[in-house]
Amino acid sequence: MAADLNGFINDRFGITAGDIRTYSPLTLAYIGDAVYDLIVRSVIVNRGNTAVNNLHKRTSAIVKAPAQALSIDACMDILSDEEKDIYRRGRNSKPYTKAKNASTVDYLKATGLEALVGYLYLKGDLDRAVEIIKAGLEKSGAEV
Repeated sequence: MAADLNGFINDRFGITAGDIRTYSPLTLAYIGDAVYDLIVRSVIVNRGNTAVNNLHKRTSAIVKAPAQALSIDACMDILSDEEKDIYRRGRNSKPYTKAKNASTVDYLKATGLEALVGYLYLKGDLDRAVEIIKAGLEKSGAEV
């Protein structure tokens, strides 16, 4: 069972968390991007010490929008109805930035995945976020 990192941080900084159901999908994606990246980096680093350049290349290949799009497509069947709703809100959002090295469709799918991960993180359900990320990576054939 994972610790509630967000709750821990809020306690240490004296923050009373707001109702995450009212957060915009782009706010959820903002934090979800960082959480997704941290989870992938943790897996890669814990697989063994290697040159930082190699760590960066392996991580970048997994956290880029096209890879995230493949990952979410591969694990849609394990999402609950609530999780699918959060994903769709993120995917259907209107980001202020444009995809750089990704199609618009892949970029929006990645935003949806990040919104879902952000929602689960803020909800204190890091276990479920890791479960979804792991399933998506495995089912899409990503090499972590």
